[in-house]
Amino acid sequence: MKRLLAACLLILSACDASPPPQTGERSPNPVFETQIQAVEKARAVEGQVMDAAETQKKQIDEAAQ
Repeated sequence: MKRLLAACLLILSACDASPPPQTGERSPNPVFETQIQAVEKARAVEGQVMDAAETQKKQIDEAAQ
């Protein structure tokens, strides 16, 4: 029982409660860089599509009045 308690205490004392420091920029990963760029482009296109949809909705609302 004492050995189990001692082992648990050693394991818990080895854990660091503070999270690792987070930087604002990510380090480039050459393996996934192409996919990351594709996702960023898709986000940019999504904004354009949403703006176009809003403009179209305004035009429809104006035509209906």
